[in-house]
Amino acid sequence: MASTVTTEQSKDSSASSRAGRPGYGQLLRTRGAWTFLLPGFAARQPFAMLTISIVLLVQHTTGSYGAAGAAAAVTGVSMALFAPYSGRLADRYGQRAVLLPGVLVHVLSGLTLTALALAHAPLWALFAAAVPTGASVPQIGPMVRARWGVKLQGSPLMTTAAAFESVTDELTFVVGPLLATALCTAVDPAAGLVTEAALTLLGGLLFAAQKSTQPSVTVAGHARVEHTSALRIPGVRVLIVTFLGIGSVFGGMQVSLAAFTESIGEPGLNGVLYGTFAAGNMLSGIVCGAIAWKVAPQRRLLVGYAALALAASGLWAAHSVLVLAGLGLVVGMCIAPALITGYTLVESLVPAGARTEAFTWLTGAVALGQAAAVTVAGQLEDRFWGGAGFLVPMGGTLLALATLVALRSRLMARPRGRTVARGVGHRVSVAVD
Repeated sequence: MASTVTTEQSKDSSASSRAGRPGYGQLLRTRGAWTFLLPGFAARQPFAMLTISIVLLVQHTTGSYGAAGAAAAVTGVSMALFAPYSGRLADRYGQRAVLLPGVLVHVLSGLTLTALALAHAPLWALFAAAVPTGASVPQIGPMVRARWGVKLQGSPLMTTAAAFESVTDELTFVVGPLLATALCTAVDPAAGLVTEAALTLLGGLLFAAQKSTQPSVTVAGHARVEHTSALRIPGVRVLIVTFLGIGSVFGGMQVSLAAFTESIGEPGLNGVLYGTFAAGNMLSGIVCGAIAWKVAPQRRLLVGYAALALAASGLWAAHSVLVLAGLGLVVGMCIAPALITGYTLVESLVPAGARTEAFTWLTGAVALGQAAAVTVAGQLEDRFWGGAGFLVPMGGTLLALATLVALRSRLMARPRGRTVARGVGHRVSVAVD
């Protein structure tokens, strides 16, 4: 088994090296890729629907964006806190072993949250249901990225894979909010969460069934594997702060766009405006993946993040649908380069046996930043002028940019010749801080 996995990895890697300039066509011809890409896409779609579905349902039943933002924030914080541990368990015991119970818990707790909201339960009861709902969100994106790492070990296609995953994420954030908004406004306020639960169940089980492409795990009796926590690596901690700022953009945009469209009597435009923002992210992600970069990823991250902070700083001043759509498109276009470069840096900073955990830390950081932004933006929209919630993306990205500039040296990998086992019977040299 170990020799078979190693041989397949070598074939994929050597084929990539011979093919020359990396591209999407070459990436998608990677052996076995479609077996996890298609179910992975279905399984990650609900992630883009969850927050906006909670906001729209709770706002409908309580009449308060503050309460809606708080309920969504509890879900996001819970996910952010538990996601890294889910990733660590997946690294040690296999993705399937973590995914199957997680999917079932998420579906049951999400439906419970829906029922409580419709029953006008007190806010503390919604919080109680939101905790397991967020804690059990399936970490499909990090799991797919970890599978690419197995397939493309040492290949120049890793940057292309990171771009492809960012594009896939953003495609879900184009479709997800539009679908959730349409369901909640045209069908029933609870339809968004019910659909999210159904898609999680179907997609999660299909993805878990793809056992042949998941990263190998340590088995008793085989070579000892050193499990290094991704959080101990300084560069990962810097990236976490960076992704917190990105999360503040997502959360601030979701609440503030919903409040803006309701204030002008066009709540259905919420999904369109957020979809425009996500479309900008997706389009720039496609371009980033098609470029053969010669600039170091650390420098790309600094430049891209500075552009994001500048673009996000103008959102609060927009007072028309067209201006807001244009600014949202630009902000979205600035997010993808930062996300792609951050995920790419994980490959050089983190040992192979801790990469799923590292990816979940970054995903969790986005969720935590989003949760905090949803809460603060909701309070600002309730207590101050319309559009005050857009101050949150500006503040979050500026603070994260200052941290990134001050600690940029920690994003440089420092190899020390340590060898860490990757899966069963396979060892690679990695750079460890």
